[in-house]
Amino acid sequence: MTHWDPRLPVTSSQEPAWTAEAEDCYRAALRALLAPGPPVPFVVGGAFAIHRHTGIWRTTKDIDFFIEPHAVPEAFRRLEAAGFETHVEDPVWLAKAHRGEEFVDLITGVGNASLVIDSSWIERGLPEIVLGIPCRVLAAEECIATKTFVAFRERFDGADVAHLVRACGRTIDWERVFHLVGSHWELLYWSLILYAYIYPAHTDAVPDCVWRDLSQRFEQRLRQPDKNAPFRGSLVDPRMFAIDVDEWGERNLYREYCDHHPARLRVEHSIGDNE
Repeated sequence: MTHWDPRLPVTSSQEPAWTAEAEDCYRAALRALLAPGPPVPFVVGGAFAIHRHTGIWRTTKDIDFFIEPHAVPEAFRRLEAAGFETHVEDPVWLAKAHRGEEFVDLITGVGNASLVIDSSWIERGLPEIVLGIPCRVLAAEECIATKTFVAFRERFDGADVAHLVRACGRTIDWERVFHLVGSHWELLYWSLILYAYIYPAHTDAVPDCVWRDLSQRFEQRLRQPDKNAPFRGSLVDPRMFAIDVDEWGERNLYREYCDHHPARLRVEHSIGDNE
């Protein structure tokens, strides 16, 4: 008897058996965004990008399009013309397009409001065939940066990061990864420590200079802690760390990031946008 929810995805080298409805939905969305007209630059992320970099498949409930915030209104127009219903799910990072029971995600940043998609993410995408349609998928560096932030109680992308490092660590542009994670480098270090635990015989997939840089930073942080540094638990999981904010008086950096977000989604014709 298994102790996990059998509905959760399981990794494999075998491509999932997409339902006809899901496959039609994903292809229709791809064609809509790739059709002639005002450009809607995007890259495909999620399970399709992970497969491109690692050869690993897992079932997925949708297809992720990484897109700049300013391109969302045109994306909505195209998707609605193709029969989708659209709405903004979270104005700091996520819009959705539904067709029947199936849907696609338009992702403009990360959920804790610390990163915004810009043109470099699109330009660095790699050519790929997704469900028979030529497009581009998210580069490994951007995959790692986004997934490093996904550490909720009910959703954790650490396995994806470990698989990406195992497959691509020797060719990754680590300077790009450092640039993307910025001041949140401890989460990258944590992810790499987890990788070292999972693959102790393959720690050399990460260059020595990366291990040395992060270890030195961490050692200095321990020796000289910044006593004015704010609590950051809400950036990891605002629900699990709600008590720290609501009852213990800690700063809510997640709310501050959201309130000062530079590219909140506002799509006037969107049925679900309450902004």
